[in-house]
Amino acid sequence: ARPPRMGKARKKKGAAAAGSKGGGRKKGAGGLVLKAKQGGKRSLKETLERRLHGGLFRTLNEELYTRSGEANFARFSKEPWLAEAYHRGFREQTARWPSNPLDAIIASLAAETRRLVVADFGCGEARLGAELEGTHRVHSFDLVSTSPGVIACNMAATPLATASVDVAVFCLALMGPSFLDFLLEAHRVLRPRATLKIAEVRSRFDERQGGVDAFLRTLAALGFDLCRPHDASNSHFLAFDFLKAPKRRPDLDEVRRIGFAFKVCLYKRR
Repeated sequence: ARPPRMGKARKKKGAAAAGSKGGGRKKGAGGLVLKAKQGGKRSLKETLERRLHGGLFRTLNEELYTRSGEANFARFSKEPWLAEAYHRGFREQTARWPSNPLDAIIASLAAETRRLVVADFGCGEARLGAELEGTHRVHSFDLVSTSPGVIACNMAATPLATASVDVAVFCLALMGPSFLDFLLEAHRVLRPRATLKIAEVRSRFDERQGGVDAFLRTLAALGFDLCRPHDASNSHFLAFDFLKAPKRRPDLDEVRRIGFAFKVCLYKRR
């Protein structure tokens, strides 16, 4: 009898050896096929962790945009670790933007020669306060204090005194159905003729809800006058500067008649 042929066995061995090298492909959980880590490529574990964090960020983002300020404050107060998870996802999102609207707000305030009292509503990791430290006095507010100086609160009820603030800032912070309550709180704490700065995602201005025009009429009904035409130069965001009218109180009946509402800002699932 002839001895068995070894060609196929050698071929399989060679294929196994090739698969054990850094450039081979691995099959992970759920049949996910990935290249093994080589150089700058992510490992299976790192990729799955990124997907897990991304899913948590999208869930938290949806909750922030659909729940009241009171409900969000209660949730994050009970589970403060969620704030860091959200900030991590938010940092990953901002890295993809052509520009960050917070940069323009910081630059405009840094150019002010008079020392100002600033209230940063929805400050996140308090970058505005950190960069303007020594230039202005900045009060930073968010659902959880994740950075030094941040005051955890529902932004509809800050501890600031009435008419004590020169500039109120909402940079991508008018989230959820309580956005009108946040703006009413800004009206309370701002001095007459003080400034309200708002930056928001362009796509949130729904033409079916009146778009930018309805938003401006709503702000006028709340007691704020537009300082100058809004900045539409950014492809992703719109920026507005308002002044608090000195003798006009918020007209909530007019606000309800206008009926403006933002679209919910949701990130696509990947």
